[in-house]
Amino acid sequence: MKYIDHNSVVKRMNSRLIVNRILKTLFFLATLFALLTIAVLFYRIITQGVGYLTPEFFQNFGSRFPAKAGVKAALVGSIWLMCVVAPVSLILGVGTAIYLEEYAKKNKLNDFIRMNISNLSGVPSVVFGLLGLTIFVRALSLGNSILAAGFTMSLLILPVIIVAAQEAIRAVPKEVREASYGMGATKWQTITKVVLPSAIPGILTGAILALSRAIGETAPLIVIGVPVIIQFLPENLLSQFTALPMQIYDWAKRPQLEFQNVAAAGILVLMMFLIIMNSIAVFIRNKFQKRY
Repeated sequence: MKYIDHNSVVKRMNSRLIVNRILKTLFFLATLFALLTIAVLFYRIITQGVGYLTPEFFQNFGSRFPAKAGVKAALVGSIWLMCVVAPVSLILGVGTAIYLEEYAKKNKLNDFIRMNISNLSGVPSVVFGLLGLTIFVRALSLGNSILAAGFTMSLLILPVIIVAAQEAIRAVPKEVREASYGMGATKWQTITKVVLPSAIPGILTGAILALSRAIGETAPLIVIGVPVIIQFLPENLLSQFTALPMQIYDWAKRPQLEFQNVAAAGILVLMMFLIIMNSIAVFIRNKFQKRY
């Protein structure tokens, strides 16, 4: 019988406990540092911008004078932009995920396609801006319109939605599909009536993150030539527009202190818009989670 040295066992356990406490403390300090940084950032933005959140701020267009500057055109333009980005990216993203998971054969070509879709999630946004400039602005002659910007932003977030939808569809148990086939349902009926309703919570989780990125991106809009200040509201999808990130970017780079405060107010408006948009998506996701 092998002799067990209890002292060495106790020493190893104590050393592991010490390492565990050290790592726990480091992780706690890292989390605390991140939370403090966010808290300071929020405090600075709120204290600088809350005083400018007046009714006139939402009714005025952009201006060279801080006291007359407003977000009317930028806010309406962002709403128009998301009305293009959300349906285009969701329809294309979910459709691509359904094909890759339910219809595409398991071969090297499709594996290569899946790998490249995942890699596209890490491509810098300015590259998608150049792609949108080449295809939508110049080749299709859409100019710096809402449609061109919406298609560009849809390309930007499309890989994220595709990957999230693939994972959500893949997570649906095979037994559920087999039960549907056993009841006489076709493949398409199984996808639309069984797989998609079960996968919608996961799909919407990815869509929330993707749309949140799209609403705050500035680089693609700059590349395709979206104007910073306009004195009119868009009338259709081919109209020129500006967006909240562009307006905030223009204010933030100005040297006047008043414009820094106006930029902080614009950031607060963007955050409120983002919270409202995400709340709607979370409500829909939770509703489907209760059903399935």
